[in-house]
Amino acid sequence: MFVERLWRTLKWEWVFLHDYATVRALEAGLAEFFRFYNDERIHAALNYLMPAMVYAAA
Repeated sequence: MFVERLWRTLKWEWVFLHDYATVRALEAGLAEFFRFYNDERIHAALNYLMPAMVYAAA
C-alpha cells in the first residue's frame, strides 16, 4: 500500500506537473522529488512529520 501511495504522489504531484525533455532531466527531477518527499513534505501517516525526521528518531 505504501508503494502505491508513493507512486501516486510521484505521478500527480511531480511528473505530471513537469515537462522533462530528456532522460537526464527526468533523473534530476526524480532526485529532487525524493529529496523533497523525504526531507520537506509532511505526511499525515507519520503524525505530520517528515520521513527523515521519523527515520532519525528511530
